[in-house]
Amino acid sequence: METKMTDVEKEEKMVNDEFQSLIDAYLASKHRKKIEIITKAFNFAKHAHKGVRRLSGEPYIMHPIAVAKIVCCEIGLGSTSICSALLHDVVEDTDYTVEDIENMFGPKIAQIVDGLTKISGGIFGEHASAQAENFKKLLLTMSDDIRVILIKIADRLHNMRTLGSQAVNKQYKIAGETLYIYAPLANRLGLNSIKTELEDLSFKFEHPDEYAEIERKLEATKAERDTVFDEFVAPIHAELKKLGLSYEIKQRVKSPYSIWHKMQTKHIPFEEIYDILAVRIIFEPEEIDTELNDCFDIYVMLCKIYTSHPDRTRDWVSHPKANGYQALHVTLMSKMGEWIEVQIRSRRMDDIAEKGFAAHWKYKDGEKTETASELELDKWLATIKEILDDPQPDAMDFLDTIKLNLFASEIFVFTPKGEIRTMPAGSTTLDFAFSIHTFVGSHCIGAKVNHKLEPISYVLQSGDQVEILTSKSVHPTREWLNIATTAKATTKIQSILRKEEREMRKKGELMLDEFLANNDIPKDTLVIDKLSNIHGFARPDALYVAIAEGKVQLGRSDFDELKEKSEMGGWKRLFSFGKKSVKKGKVKKEVVGPDFDKKKILTLTEESLQKKYTLCDCCKPIPGDTVMGYIDDDKHIMIHKLQCPMAGKLKANHGNRVLGASWNMVGNQTLFPASIHVRGFDKMGLLHKMTQVISQLHSINIRKLEVECDDGIFECTIQMFVHDTKEVEETIAGLREIQDVKEVSRI
Repeated sequence: METKMTDVEKEEKMVNDEFQSLIDAYLASKHRKKIEIITKAFNFAKHAHKGVRRLSGEPYIMHPIAVAKIVCCEIGLGSTSICSALLHDVVEDTDYTVEDIENMFGPKIAQIVDGLTKISGGIFGEHASAQAENFKKLLLTMSDDIRVILIKIADRLHNMRTLGSQAVNKQYKIAGETLYIYAPLANRLGLNSIKTELEDLSFKFEHPDEYAEIERKLEATKAERDTVFDEFVAPIHAELKKLGLSYEIKQRVKSPYSIWHKMQTKHIPFEEIYDILAVRIIFEPEEIDTELNDCFDIYVMLCKIYTSHPDRTRDWVSHPKANGYQALHVTLMSKMGEWIEVQIRSRRMDDIAEKGFAAHWKYKDGEKTETASELELDKWLATIKEILDDPQPDAMDFLDTIKLNLFASEIFVFTPKGEIRTMPAGSTTLDFAFSIHTFVGSHCIGAKVNHKLEPISYVLQSGDQVEILTSKSVHPTREWLNIATTAKATTKIQSILRKEEREMRKKGELMLDEFLANNDIPKDTLVIDKLSNIHGFARPDALYVAIAEGKVQLGRSDFDELKEKSEMGGWKRLFSFGKKSVKKGKVKKEVVGPDFDKKKILTLTEESLQKKYTLCDCCKPIPGDTVMGYIDDDKHIMIHKLQCPMAGKLKANHGNRVLGASWNMVGNQTLFPASIHVRGFDKMGLLHKMTQVISQLHSINIRKLEVECDDGIFECTIQMFVHDTKEVEETIAGLREIQDVKEVSRI
């Protein structure tokens, strides 16, 4: 007779089955089989987290097991990393210490767990300064042992997979952090499949409707894509068999986030994205030495079947990307008249493309050799250390500086002696100068690029040979920040400018002290605030610099105004006036409509803050847009669209201040400003047709209309008042039906 299992027994079985699947995956890998220490780590973590549950209700130990499975299966790490993943929350969440871990599992696992504990709870803490500090800890531990950040990325991936159990504002915070830092980090470390999943999950939680719509459209067009793919690869199969290589051909479909991002940046609908389908050829070379030749043999064979695009061939085989990525990309014209990208990779290259640097270890003959990609990683980590050596006062500036180095594609530039250097795409000669040495960068006057004189703003191209020219009379200026694009150059310029600014502030303050002393005016906060306000500066520091640079000349008018205020009721009265004036100088916050707050158009997660909100001018959200609230330093609630660039920064940097927000659409009569951009062929009567669609068919009031025509092409920006996004979408759809209108998008 079968005995029925209790809930406790069911849970115990579920946990043990999950751990067994981890062990099975580990045994199937090429790593040395250290089952005992992994089992010991599992039992220790299981005991430490006993009785604790996640928000989803499952036992907490399921999370460390899931992270360990990602570390093993999706990143390809071995027993040390698997044990560290199983133990990663023990020190933070229980009474056990790093010393306990070291006594039981040795110094290496303890060091990794310690690194993970220091950056726990997400990269960012409660305050801006703490955020920057925690991120520095992350990067420092990463440079000590790269496995710390790899396990942290695995931890974040599992948190994203189970994000549905969190509150909305927590979802925004975690998704924002993920998109801002973790996805670029995964990309920089070569974890392509994880980067894609992190982006898609962030997109799914921030914009569920758009995500679902793109998924639906991808499913609806799948049969058509399959037909195109089958017809395109049929002749390729025949030719590849002649080469005698073992191979497979895969379809690569663009991810929902990539599609949405392209729709947003290019202002085009789903139907106009033509690179959704790509083809990937993965082959097994007979020997590792023939791998490169095999790639080019396949390339030549493809170009005999189809016509290649002359400007869209990318050789990442001879020159791997800095994150280790290797492949040969060629774009071919299919028989159906579509451009299709083909990626040619060996099995080794494919593993590295998906699993990053961890996959290199699988292919190394011995521990003494270092691959070119690992050397590139060391160079990148050295750059990160340099940035860390120069403290950034502002957390968001610091994170932005780091991000410059996370997303960049690479170009290859040569020194005068023929040495090759990898630089981010878009780098200028000024960036190249700072990559050589800070002294060279700070005195750079220009460069000889391919033996031709070029300015510091010249944008380098792959293959350029660059000789930097310097002059001791040249020094960095604030304009250089608009020219520099790399993190290293930007950081160094800011550091030099800050030093110079400190000296100027000191000089300006001494000049102000002298002016006040000569006129018998006491120096205190109220006087300084008033003077700053008179000259249009929000901070005294800016006033001091302007005085030192001669932009502000202190004189009779300053004395008269200060004296006048003092006679109105003494310096205390002046202080209150000064404070009031400074407040007036802040950015004006507008609301829409006379009774905007009373209508409760928005619902916020904090009920007590319902009426104290402002729609931000940077993204102009309207009902129907996915929005979030952000509590600023003055306790005002600012409403941003979720896809607003500023919202992205705020979610990542100040996640604890983010609020969930939703529109109350019922009975909404308030009008909101919205703008659309129209482009097409200039024909007689076209403007009349457009205004007819907007004003008569959709009863929308046009606020402003600007038209520009050039060579038979017109561009038109229309500002109008609408109730919600539905009216904008209906207007866009109506305009698209006009014959000569070719592009319509909301600005």
